Order: sequence, then C-alpha cells, then structure tokens
Amino acid sequence: MEKFVRLISMAPFFLLLCLPFALAGHDYGQALSKSILFFEAQRSGYLPHNQRVTWRSNSGLNDGKASGVDLVGGYYDAGDNVKFGLPMAFTITMMSWSIIEYGKQLGSSGELGHAMNAVKWGTDYLIKAHPQPDVLYGEVGDGNTDHHCWQRPEDMTTDRRAYKIDPSNPGSDLAGETAAAMAAASIVFRRSNPSYANELLIHARQLFDFADKYRGKYDSSITVAQKYYRSVSGYNDELLWAAAWMYQATNNQYYLNYLGNNGDSMGGTGWGMTEFGWDVKYAGVQTLVAKFLMQGKAGHHAPVFEKYQQKAEYFMCSCLGKGSRNVQKTPGGLIFRQRWNNMQFVTSASFLTTVYSDYLASAGRNLNCAAGNVAPSQLLAFAKSQVDYILGDNPRATSYMVGYGNNYPRQVHHRGSSIVSYKVDPTFVTCRGGYATWFSRKGSDPNLLTGAIVGGPDAYDNFADERDNYEQTEPATYNNAPLLGLLARLSGGHGGYNQLLPVVVPAPIEKKPAPQTKITPAPASTSAPVAIVQKTTATWIAKGKTYYRYSTIVTNKSAKELKDIKLSISKLYGPLWGLTKSGNFYAFPSWITSLAAGKSLEFVYVHSASAADVSVSSYTLA
Repeated sequence: MEKFVRLISMAPFFLLLCLPFALAGHDYGQALSKSILFFEAQRSGYLPHNQRVTWRSNSGLNDGKASGVDLVGGYYDAGDNVKFGLPMAFTITMMSWSIIEYGKQLGSSGELGHAMNAVKWGTDYLIKAHPQPDVLYGEVGDGNTDHHCWQRPEDMTTDRRAYKIDPSNPGSDLAGETAAAMAAASIVFRRSNPSYANELLIHARQLFDFADKYRGKYDSSITVAQKYYRSVSGYNDELLWAAAWMYQATNNQYYLNYLGNNGDSMGGTGWGMTEFGWDVKYAGVQTLVAKFLMQGKAGHHAPVFEKYQQKAEYFMCSCLGKGSRNVQKTPGGLIFRQRWNNMQFVTSASFLTTVYSDYLASAGRNLNCAAGNVAPSQLLAFAKSQVDYILGDNPRATSYMVGYGNNYPRQVHHRGSSIVSYKVDPTFVTCRGGYATWFSRKGSDPNLLTGAIVGGPDAYDNFADERDNYEQTEPATYNNAPLLGLLARLSGGHGGYNQLLPVVVPAPIEKKPAPQTKITPAPASTSAPVAIVQKTTATWIAKGKTYYRYSTIVTNKSAKELKDIKLSISKLYGPLWGLTKSGNFYAFPSWITSLAAGKSLEFVYVHSASAADVSVSSYTLA
C-alpha cells in the first residue's frame, strides 16, 4: 500500500458557456434499452427463461385462484405489489402506440423484440382478466393491506383478492382503457403474430361494447381503487379513446362515426387540456383524431374533427408556453403538474408533442398558437428538452432514470429493489420486518432497478433521494411507457417516414452483441495520480442574478485503486451534489467507497460566481 498526502493544483478547467442545460448529447439508445428493461423488474407471475432482470423470481402464483380464475402474470404498477388494471392497461396502450409510431426506429436499435415482449406480457394478462364478454378483473391485491407491509413480491403475504366489473357493477373507464390497449396491441402484432392480433381484437370489440352499454365509473364498483387510482375524469374520455384505437385497428366506420357523433357530448371537442395520463385521456384522443383528419379520413365529420384538432393544438401550445393557458414549469424547465410522481405527466406530454410534430411535418403544416405559428421542429425540440432534463440536464445534474449516468437515485421507493434478492438470500422477509430491516436502511438499494423513471423533483427542481420520499423516488410503469417511443425517435431520428401513412410494424430482429475488444489501459501518469477537470454546463438568470452550474470530474489516473480521498473546496457559495461533507473536506459519496484505475466520478454545484477552487488534500492508493 502506498500513502500519498500532497496538494495537487487544480487542473485547467473549461468554461463551456451555453444555453441553459444544453449539454453534450445523451446516449438515447442506451436510455431506450434501460427504459424497456425496467418492465422486466415489474413482472408478476412465472418469469420466462430469457428474463434479463435476474434478481427477480416468480411471484403472485395464486392470483385469481380464490375467484376461480387464472390471474397469474401482468405487471406491478409501481413500488408496491398490487396489480391495478387501469394504469396497467394505459401502460400497454402507450407502449403499443410507441411501437406503432416508431417501430422502424425500435427495429434499427435492436430493441423492437424486447418492446413487443413487454407489450405481450401485459396483454397475455389482460386476456386472462377478461374471461367473459361482460366481465373484467380490474385489480388483484389491496393497496391498504399491501402498503402496511414492506415485502419482496416473492414473499408477499398480503391479501390477493381479485376485484371485477360486470353489468351490475360497471366500469366504462376501465373497460374502455383495456379495449384501447387490446386494439393498439393488435396493430403491433398484426404482421408478426396475426392469430394473436385477431384474438386481441375480439377482446377489444367485446370490451368496447361492454364499456359503452353498461355505463359507470370503475372506482364506484372497485372501491378499493379509489385511494390509489380514482377516476377523476369519469369515463367519457376513455370511451372516445377506445373508439379512436378501435378505428385505427379495424378501419371500421362505426368507430369513426362514434367519434364524430359523440365528440361534443362527451367532451372530446370541448375540453382544452394541459395534462395527459392514465386518468385524463382527452389530449390523447384529440391528437389521434387530428391525425385522422390530416389523413383525410374525417369525411362528413370534418367540422367536428377540426374542433378536436383545435383542442389538440391547445394542448401542444400550452406545453410550449405559447398558448392562452400554459403548463407550469420548474425554473429548470420541467413540466410541473403535481408533487406526487410528476414525471408521469412529463413523459406522456412529451410523447404527444413528439408524435404531433411528426404528424404536422408529414402534412406539411405548422402549429397555430395564440403566440403565432410554430414550426413542427419546435414541438420536437420541446420534447427533447424534457427527455434531456430527465437524463441529467437539470440544475441538480441528476438523472431521474435509475442506472443512467453517474448521479441517479440510489434509494428508490420500491419493495423489490430495496430488499436483498430472493436468489441471494431466500430467508423469508416478514410484513413488518421488511420495514424495520430494509425500508429504514439509509444505504443504496441492493438491486439496481435499471431504467426506472422515478417521480422526480418538486416545483423548484429540488429532489431528496430517500426511500420514504415516495412522492419523488417511487417509479411507475406508466412513467416509462411513453419513453419507448420518445427515446426511439430521438435515437433513430425521423428517417423520412410519413407518419400519416398506414402503419406496418416490422417483425422484430434480435440484436446481436457486438464483438468485444479487449482494451489495455494506458500507463498512468506518476506525476498526477488524480486529475480534476471542471466545466460550466449551464447558466441561467433568476431574480436578476446569473447562476452557473459546474460539473467537476475527478479521475483516477493511476494503475491502482483510489481510496479515502479528501477534497478541499473553497470559494463555494451554493449547494453541491455528489460528494459527502467530512469535516472541512469532501469525501466519496455514500454509494462509492473507492475508484478503480481509470475510473471517474462526477460532482456538481450551483452558485452565482466563477468556479470554486477544488484541490486534492489526501488520498490512498491500494
């Protein structure tokens, strides 16, 4: 062991003065792969032989048994072990829409097969959950009892009762969303698995008829869902949403007429929205109907469809900040709707602006906003800005996708990732014991929940990486679903595709791993074992004061392991992230104990002054 205690002068730093949060390009392809992988961590049931998230095991194997129906499979919605039908169906609809619009880009990335597998894992479950034309199971498990416990899915001892809707206990919103999911997925599988696509369409038709004939809100029938997924918007938006997807899947004039005849009475032409998500679907319906209009399919419904389109463009303009009523944004530029899992609205809205940008470009027209005409490219640029914020271009330099970048949440509010893998230690984790042993831990999660999009920062870009901070650190499937299309589009580009032409999803081709090249590290410099490089990565003005965000990279240039580093930082006048304060010095963050040869760590700070003075006080090479 060699011990060095010396003062290393700060390496030259580079000031890259640029637009706020405009950093070097992100690896959207890598982010895409990770975002799809997250769904494998959320799987319930018997896991397949090609399961890539290997710390998970089989779970929920008796789901539905007490009700005489097989409800094994599907997805856990978030950080708990309940299967909620409404957000699960919306997740599948949005994954399918992503593939429908950007299947070619997904194919080029090698991720189309994984994306289609993610959809099919959900639709296989939805088929099971629809055992009769007018019966649909909409929940397995109970949020109240589930939240009382902190257990791995493999250990759960909570109530697994199944809840359904039927003609006596209707749920038009749940049945409508499930019909939309089945219809959208049928388009995904039409070419590669036509018999399965036809099976999905049969279920979709039955569910649409069930939803339309027996009207009612699902949470009035499945009351245990009210605390967690209350249908605030009612069911009219889901009926229109389902009709739009049924038309896209079947080209049946009945569903186009449904949209034309009911647009005014059901709110499709009346509601100007500034949000889109698992509950409120109006902006999604309006976007799809605007597409039908631009495709020349409206016929005698054109006057009504034009009103749908006006409301779609109201939404787009509000996202850009160019409408008569605009969405709220954080100082760092992120859409902000609510404290609890705000990121769901960010990804969904960004997906809509992306597809609408491509619809407009394909139609050769601009967007009409209260502030004037807007080119389609501005919509795509907005969506890109939101994705870049999620991936780390924000005042905290935090990636809100777990496992992407260097600085991402380590204490995710997620039962499975926060408890040691069943495969590592199969010792039973009790209901309350999980809280005492695992929930209360301050360390990093033992299992990396790769690709998960957590709830995200507050209205002022603040974020606390703490497991009990469920509003900010809990992930959800419907946060990730729209990202499949977004990241595929940003990674693969447009490619000259006309988004208004009939959809043909290509057959998936498995991505072959590239040949691995063995890299021999270059000899480390003996004169400077630790290198420090600083650069300005963002600048913005708030309340008349100019703020700068600095990124600092500390690199171990030696051939040995770097441990026990102490950094001296002076002339620092703002918050710092990515290091731990230790007396008068700064040390490795809690999730890092050493730095291997050639590896780097990044920390960031924000203040309204020139770069701080950063130097190495001491370290150990082992």
